[in-house]
Amino acid sequence: MERPHQGEPLPMELVNTRWLSRGRPVDFFEDDLGIGQWLAEGGFPESVAAAKPGLLEARDALAEALARPGADTEKRLNDVLAHGCVRLALRDGELERTARADPGWLPAWTAVSRFVDLVGARNDRVRQCAHPECVLYFHDTSRNGTRRWHSMETCGARSKAQRHYRRARPTPPAPGD
Repeated sequence: MERPHQGEPLPMELVNTRWLSRGRPVDFFEDDLGIGQWLAEGGFPESVAAAKPGLLEARDALAEALARPGADTEKRLNDVLAHGCVRLALRDGELERTARADPGWLPAWTAVSRFVDLVGARNDRVRQCAHPECVLYFHDTSRNGTRRWHSMETCGARSKAQRHYRRARPTPPAPGD
């Protein structure tokens, strides 16, 4: 199965493993093949069985944080973050950062920690696609920060076509005309 809109930061890639196709929900993690593919794409060596519980928890926590930020969602994110840490060290005068996590939790911990970095830097640039039938999220990297759709080729084109159709459609006659 091919996922839509790849190439986003890791937290968005995790959240976007659920989407709508022809109005029906699709879950890329419905079977272990999808989880295995996602882990491989992210360069994570963890086994599917070890990583699955953490990934599902992190995905739900991230989706909730994007949809309804607040104290409850922060607690869920912090629960995932409690499974890992970053160890700092100096090597030959250079700062070295090493992520460490409980067995199986590195992919989930990494996604949530990058989300915290992302929203800490520019939370106004993390958005849901503006198309009313799209559930995907993206990180707006445009210069002026006005991107509305996860993809101009799909949702952007559909939105513009729908607006054009509504404007071009003849107005029905008023009753009694």
